[in-house]
Amino acid sequence: MNDVSWLQLISFALTAAMFTGPLAVLFVWWLRDRTQTQHAVLRAFPLLGRLRYLLEHIGPELRQYLFDGDSSGKPFSRNEFLSIVFASKYLKTLISFGSKRDFDQPGWFLRNALFPTLASDLGVDMRATLEAQRYAIDHEGLLHRAEHLERTPAATWTLSDEHALQIGSDLAQPWVVRGQIGVSGMSYGALGSHAIRAIAEGAALATGSWLNTGEGGLSEHHLAGGGDVIFQIGPGCFGVRTLEGRWDWDEFARKAAIPQLRGFELKLHQGAKIRGGHLEGSKVNEEIARLRGVPAWQSVDSPNRFQFLGSVDELFDHVARMREIGGKPVGVKVVMGGPGAGDELAAAMARRGDGPDWITVDGGEGGSGATYQEMADSVGLPIRSGLVLLDDALCAAGVRSRVKIIASGKLFSADRAALALALGADLVNVARAFMISVGCIQAQKCHTNQCPTGVATTDPLRMRALVVDEKKWRAMNYVIATRAGLASLAAAAGLASPTQFTRRHAVYRDALGRVIGADELFPSAGAAERESRMQAAVESALRPSKRRFAARSEP
Repeated sequence: MNDVSWLQLISFALTAAMFTGPLAVLFVWWLRDRTQTQHAVLRAFPLLGRLRYLLEHIGPELRQYLFDGDSSGKPFSRNEFLSIVFASKYLKTLISFGSKRDFDQPGWFLRNALFPTLASDLGVDMRATLEAQRYAIDHEGLLHRAEHLERTPAATWTLSDEHALQIGSDLAQPWVVRGQIGVSGMSYGALGSHAIRAIAEGAALATGSWLNTGEGGLSEHHLAGGGDVIFQIGPGCFGVRTLEGRWDWDEFARKAAIPQLRGFELKLHQGAKIRGGHLEGSKVNEEIARLRGVPAWQSVDSPNRFQFLGSVDELFDHVARMREIGGKPVGVKVVMGGPGAGDELAAAMARRGDGPDWITVDGGEGGSGATYQEMADSVGLPIRSGLVLLDDALCAAGVRSRVKIIASGKLFSADRAALALALGADLVNVARAFMISVGCIQAQKCHTNQCPTGVATTDPLRMRALVVDEKKWRAMNYVIATRAGLASLAAAAGLASPTQFTRRHAVYRDALGRVIGADELFPSAGAAERESRMQAAVESALRPSKRRFAARSEP
């Protein structure tokens, strides 16, 4: 055969393969589907049934980007997600035309004052400026948005000396807090090192904030940036344990000597799961294994409670020893399960005269890198109900002034934070909003180590997507924008600072349009006294403004 004949033969063979090859593959798939015994749909509808699995696989993405309404997506709706993104990227929360909230639905509102507080009279620092970086849009096309980072001065919106909160004032090293928005516990392991570092550096750049380590131990990434850090310790005792897994007081003392650590938190509960933490083996790299004292590449499950803490007295004894050895304040993290859930803690504080310096109350709507459906959906009250229960218990026991309350549970915006402060919180912890600020797109693959944006993964190749030097500015912007919004809401309510929100400032409207204040809906022991003190503080703060007004009014 000559060369032309060989070429014709090869051409014919390739053409035949192009047509018969796919048919052969489809036939093999059809035969395999028809004879397999695992999947009923494939057995009944060979080949065609595979479309169901394709749609199942891409369904979350289709719903998020195409089919879910602006206010209907979960865990965060499109509106909620974008509000965080815009605050982080553009350092603003401006919207146009009007709210997308359905005002016919029941819900909470903030009570405004007849005469709002002048911005110049607010007890927040708007003069001190930081150098921030935000995005400016150059051109927005159908498939691409051209934008660039620009430097811009930004006010800190931190609390003035008069309104700053002091925690553990009887200790040698009290914790002074000048911003009411901090980073909730997110462990190194649940998040990758790039995400932890970006959030830590961003919170430090914003000043006045703090970062909670989560229960996975303390790493160099948490300390990046030099900001305040709260070392959370869960039932696994990671970071303060012996090789056998027991509490190690010597290691605890070494950690307490780190100046950047401002306090410790014992995690008894978490809103998304009333059990120990879980970390998939695929995320446990050598560094995480070393920090936690566990084998690498094996799944880690913490006990569902501290083995050596079985009563409130044992808990308080342990807290007292931590305060004595560490010289720094100690808090506990809990979830309110129902009426009376905070009574045992409050009664023990009154009986013993000691206890934690703060109590973090976590809501059932809070997030987790890995939890279980039955826990996430049904165990633990939402944050607003939990706050009221804990605040009431502490007031009834007469110990509310001795302890601060930190609220956490989807409090990602200034108005949600303000409502939490009005219902009893002193400070607010935020977790998932910080994840979104550094790139999270709600892929909900946190437990798989396959996060597409490098946030909730320890895979070096996937973490490469998250550039710390860029994302840290987004975390910083989110803190500043949220604090600015909180101060604006305080001014609208006629207050001198966000520390003065009380239940009187939270109003609930039902389906029939009837309105009732939270102070009437949840009358609290000691509420009248606190309201009187708060009103006196407001009058004192506004007195200079009134004097200036009177002076201008004189003929």
